Amino acid sequence: MSTPTLPTLAAVDLACRRGDRILFKGLQFEVKPGQVVWLRGANGRGKTSLLRLLAGLSTPEAGRVDWGGGARQLVYIAHANALKEDLTVRESLRFLARLHGRDDSPAKLDAALALFGMASRRAAPVRTLSQGQHRRVALSRLALDEAPSLWILDEPFDSLDHEGIATLNGLLTRHTANGGSVVLTSHQALTLAEPQPVTVQLDDASS
Repeated sequence: MSTPTLPTLAAVDLACRRGDRILFKGLQFEVKPGQVVWLRGANGRGKTSLLRLLAGLSTPEAGRVDWGGGARQLVYIAHANALKEDLTVRESLRFLARLHGRDDSPAKLDAALALFGMASRRAAPVRTLSQGQHRRVALSRLALDEAPSLWILDEPFDSLDHEGIATLNGLLTRHTANGGSVVLTSHQALTLAEPQPVTVQLDDASS
């Protein structure tokens, strides 16, 4: 059975308002299969707001998000990690896997956690984790994705050490090589070698 092709996502003349202020307007770009798009801009330019628009969680002031006639196939990991504090690490990852229809077998979950060095904490309550460990568990969700999809990631490198950054870079490379795509924000310089990120500058679209 052939793997379905991920459609190109297009932002068409997007505008976003926060209160009385237009954060950006006339914004246009595409996210093609195999691409990593890096959203950049000064604080308050609307990077997180744009990610929410792309994920379908809010409505633009103007313009549209076009999925090219295909179904939305996405994973959105916000800056908040959306983990259940009263569950164990493995239980919380299982909840996310089931929510998105992914394989939640113990072997798959443990392999995903091991990738980010969290297998030894799988029985620990989420509330006992450090900020960096929270982030690594949330990002382990990405290792469960085998079919092409769009990853929308808000500051995914935040709180990661060098090893965690290298692991995430490896996941991004593998995901795009398999036909997936990525839109992310990052306040630190990207060290991803392959594919070379495409930059979208929100400062150029501010009012």
